[in-house]
Amino acid sequence: MSTAIETLRGQSETTQAPAISGFVKPGFEKVRDAFAAHFERGEELGAACCIFHRGEMVLDLWGGVRDKATGALWEENTMALVHSASKGVAGLTMALASSRGLFDYDERVSRYWPQFRQFRKQGITVRQLLSHQAGLYALDVKPDKELVRDLDRLGVVLARQKPEWRAGDFQAYHGITLGFYESELLRRLDPQHRSLGQYFRDELARPLGLEFHIGLPEDVPDARLSRLYRFGMLSALFSLPFALAVAAINPRSKLRRCLEGSQLLEQSDRIFQRRLELPSVGGVGTARALAKLYSEFATGGRALGLRKEILEKLMAPAIPPAHGFKDECLKVEVQFSLGFAKPGGSNSFGPPTSFGAQGTGGSFAFADPDAQLGFAYVPNRMGARLDDPRAHALREAMYRSI
Repeated sequence: MSTAIETLRGQSETTQAPAISGFVKPGFEKVRDAFAAHFERGEELGAACCIFHRGEMVLDLWGGVRDKATGALWEENTMALVHSASKGVAGLTMALASSRGLFDYDERVSRYWPQFRQFRKQGITVRQLLSHQAGLYALDVKPDKELVRDLDRLGVVLARQKPEWRAGDFQAYHGITLGFYESELLRRLDPQHRSLGQYFRDELARPLGLEFHIGLPEDVPDARLSRLYRFGMLSALFSLPFALAVAAINPRSKLRRCLEGSQLLEQSDRIFQRRLELPSVGGVGTARALAKLYSEFATGGRALGLRKEILEKLMAPAIPPAHGFKDECLKVEVQFSLGFAKPGGSNSFGPPTSFGAQGTGGSFAFADPDAQLGFAYVPNRMGARLDDPRAHALREAMYRSI
């Protein structure tokens, strides 16, 4: 960290709650208090929260334990799996690629990927695909590690999928497939033919100094990683909207189909799978990295050379499908646009120009370009609500602080 941040840390070290470490810039104490309160009430096991405002890191907190069995503490550089909050990172990666002229959101996918035309998919636009409106939320084969690692074979499987309906008619959460389609499209358009995880690493993570991975490397030690602690099914049934809870326990539901493959990420002996790119759900990193990444976009993307018109597309309202934002998989109204969640429906974060992504269990990160905010929250005790109350409380405290 910079000298200025280290000086600020010395001036504002958190002392109220023994479980909490980090720093808070004066004026953001409300967020610190909300973060500490979650531990005091027993709502957290281990977690981190980071906020950038106008390009400056104004809050960086972590606390609790990363491993309940050993009592190992959550430390400054502890990383965790963030599930579908990864979709936002993938969306930012695609936005940078579009900014650099690799594709146009409103062009047909088949222009860039001729094999995609199969089963009358030739009219599907990149915008529709990235906004969960293509009807391609599941695969006709069960994704396993061998398929996910064989990108050529995976590309063939993706191209031959038959959409469930005409693109633009309905919205259905592409829980796992979205990242596969994004990566294959990018791989075909990038002059170096890099996957999404590789492109993110080279063009965003390294230039910005981010500790975040899509495809966890072998050399990351377990001591850097936090285990996740899942909610019970009974808790989910009482916490989720009724229709969504029913879909969650029905093995043949669209929800279960759209999430097929997410189980590949966990590995008991090494916490998370290495060298396995699932861009929709497999991101592993720190809250600090997520907040810094979104801050770069919230403040105009100058370090990355982001074109203004691309940022304006991310800030624009989501375009609804013909039958509205009621999601066929999630069974609730939620707005998606260009790989991100947008405020509205079951999402209550930020003003309309905001964009981000939340993950199962509570992880959440987003950009608010109006206020020039980059926010991220990463817990290891997974919650069972769509809008996690812990993340919600932190966001509310943040907006009260500015």
